[in-house]
Amino acid sequence: MSKTILIVEDEPILREVMKDYLLDEGYAVLEASDGKQALSLFQEREVHLIILDIMLPELDGWAVCQRIRKASDVPIIILTARSDEDDTLLGFELGADDYVTKPYSPPILLARAKRLLESRYHREREGDTLSGGGITIHFPSRAVSAGGASCSLTYTEFEILAYLMKNKGIIITREQLLSKIWGYDFVGDDRTVNSHIRNLRSKLGTHAKQIVTVVRSGYKFEDQP
Repeated sequence: MSKTILIVEDEPILREVMKDYLLDEGYAVLEASDGKQALSLFQEREVHLIILDIMLPELDGWAVCQRIRKASDVPIIILTARSDEDDTLLGFELGADDYVTKPYSPPILLARAKRLLESRYHREREGDTLSGGGITIHFPSRAVSAGGASCSLTYTEFEILAYLMKNKGIIITREQLLSKIWGYDFVGDDRTVNSHIRNLRSKLGTHAKQIVTVVRSGYKFEDQP
């Protein structure tokens, strides 16, 4: 069954271009021109990925992202016409998985979408469980628990935790995380990774100590008592 992508963009021409690229790749496409319509479609239909513009009528992209994150870990790519890095970090803090700055190349946006979908589909097919330090990951359901309590992680938070746990005791640099999780050469500073790690730790509660910061190096997962 083809994956369904929801495009949330108030500019008809841009929305149509994105739609054509995605349809050519075999994806099903839903379209919304404002934030309220986007939330309505998300509630009514099964959506596997969202391409979300920030500057929207009715309800802006920040609010849409925040509301969706309360109910789902569906991958979200935000579109912003601003190059301000603070905007990008805000998107990550609200639960976005990736971002693209306008004007953008449709093939690049398509590649980002394909990476997120293919990575997630691969994860859903894994039939194993990974545990350590009181934290357990169940790959088929993407469920995570810490000390027996369920943790609601975003797609990217889940991927970061799984990668660190699979490499327990090994220092993972921020550059390695960017390459592995985002899958492309990121132009910016370390605050992108730091923001996701901070959100992940806050959700793990007392088990956040398992993710250790190695000064001037990166992070590693340790099975601490």
